Amino acid sequence: MTKYLFIAFSWILLLSNFHSSAQQKPRTIVTTDGELDDVDSFIRLLLYANEFKIEGLVISSSQWHYKGDGKGTKFTSEMEMTKNLYGERTELRWVGTDWIYNLIDAYGKVYPNLKKHSPNYPTSTYLKDLVRIGNIDFEGEMEKNTDGSDFIKKKLLDDDMSPLYLQVWGGTNTIARALKSIEDEYKNTAKWQEIYAKVCKKAIIYAILDQDATYRKYISVNWKDIKIYYNSKQFWCLAYFWKTAVPKELHPFLEGKFMGDKIINNHGALTKMYYSYGDGNPPAGEIEDIYSSMEKAKKNQWGSFGQYDFISEGDSPAFLHLVDVGLGNLENPQNGGWGGRLVQSATSPNRWEDGDATAEFNPYTQKTDLAYSQIRWLETLQNDFAARADWCVKDYKNANHAPNVKLNHAKNLTAKPNDTIKLSGTATDPDKNNLQYHWWQYEEVDTYRGKISIQNADSKNATFKMPNDIKKGETIHLILEVKDNGMPQMTRYQRVVINF
Repeated sequence: MTKYLFIAFSWILLLSNFHSSAQQKPRTIVTTDGELDDVDSFIRLLLYANEFKIEGLVISSSQWHYKGDGKGTKFTSEMEMTKNLYGERTELRWVGTDWIYNLIDAYGKVYPNLKKHSPNYPTSTYLKDLVRIGNIDFEGEMEKNTDGSDFIKKKLLDDDMSPLYLQVWGGTNTIARALKSIEDEYKNTAKWQEIYAKVCKKAIIYAILDQDATYRKYISVNWKDIKIYYNSKQFWCLAYFWKTAVPKELHPFLEGKFMGDKIINNHGALTKMYYSYGDGNPPAGEIEDIYSSMEKAKKNQWGSFGQYDFISEGDSPAFLHLVDVGLGNLENPQNGGWGGRLVQSATSPNRWEDGDATAEFNPYTQKTDLAYSQIRWLETLQNDFAARADWCVKDYKNANHAPNVKLNHAKNLTAKPNDTIKLSGTATDPDKNNLQYHWWQYEEVDTYRGKISIQNADSKNATFKMPNDIKKGETIHLILEVKDNGMPQMTRYQRVVINF
C-alpha cells in the first residue's frame, strides 16, 4: 500500500509541477490595428505562441487606421503627422477584420507540424475564440464599450493575479475604454481602492510609440500606477526604415535571399502570407501600394529594396520581450532581452522607456546607438525565426531546436574587490548538435562602470577577478551565451549578476 501511495503522490507532484510551469508562462493580450507590419509581426508571434499564454486578440484603431462610423462623420487626427498627411477623413486606410482570421486559418494548416516541435502550441480554434473587435471607428475613440474593451475589462478583473501584458500595436484606445468602464462601475463605490490596486498590480502595457492620445490624456492621468513599457526608438531596426537603422553587415538577415529562402517560400501556408517587398501581394488598406511591385520597391521612400526583402515588424519587440531565453528581462526590463532594453523613468516610477539612458555602443559603427539594445539580437532573432519557419514543414529530426542552458551556481553572486569569481554553466542540445560557449559582460546594464577581463570566456567554466575600484551596491552583469551548430543556428543564454 505504501508503494502505491508513493507512486500516486509522485504523480500528483509531477502534475502539480507541470501545472505550475504552465502557469508561469506570461499572460498576454494583443491589440492591433492590422497594418501590414502588424500582419508580419502577427505571423512571427504565431510561431512563438508556445512561449506565452495568449489570452486575447483585439482589433483596435490607431492614428493610421480607422474604420469610420459608416455615417459619413468627418474626423481630423489629434496626432500632428497624421493630421498633416491626411487632413479630414471619414475613414483611414482601414484593413477590415478578416485578415486576423485568415492568418489564424493559415496557422491551423501548419499547426499539426508545429505540434511535433512543441506540445504547447495552441489550436487555431482556441486562437479564433480569443478574437474580439475593439474600438475601431476613429483614432482614439473610447466613448463606447465594445466587445474588445469588455473582454479586456473582464481579464483585468479576473482572479488571476499574474502579470497581464497588454501589447499595443496600434492605439491604446480600446485598453483605455476597458479601464474607463472599470472606473465608471467602481469609482464611487467602497470597492474602488481595492479594484484600482488590483488592476494596477497586474496590468503591464507594452506600447510601440503613441498611436493615439488616449494613454497621455486618460490612462497616465487616471491610472498612473499601471506599469508601462514604452518603446519609441529601439523598434527602428525592425521597422520600415531598417536600412538606415541596421548596420550594413547585418542587412543580409533582412534581405530577400534570407527572408525568401528561409522563411517566406516553401515553408507552408502561414509564412507565405508574410508581406515582403516585390512579392506581388498588395497590402490591404493601403492608399498607395509602395511595396508589392519590384518597380516601386526599388524606388521606395525608405531605400531601394529587392524581392522578398523585409518590410517591417515594428511591433514584434512587444512579444519578443515575453520569450524566455534565459536573459531575465521579464524580471526587469532594464536587464535587456530580445524585446530590447527599457530603463525606469526618473520622474515616473511606473514607466520604463528607451532613449538616451538605453543607448549602447554599436561595434559596427563604433558609435553610441539608441537602437543597438535591439540590434544586438537581430542575427539571433532572424535565425530563430527561420528555425521556427522550418518547424511548419519539417519533422523533429530534420529541424533545429534551441539548446537548454543552465548555470551550475546561483544567478546572483556576492563578492568583494579582488575576489576571483568562478563561473560555470552547462548546456544540452535536443538535436545532439555541437555547442559553442561564450561569456560576455553586458556593460551597459552594469552599475559598475568599468570593464572586466574574463579568462577562458569561450568555455563552460570561466573566471574573472573582481575590480578593485568597484563600490558597494554596484553590479556586474555577465551573460553565458550558447550557440548550436545546427541550421539555422539557435542561441540561448543565462545571466549572472555579481553584487558587491
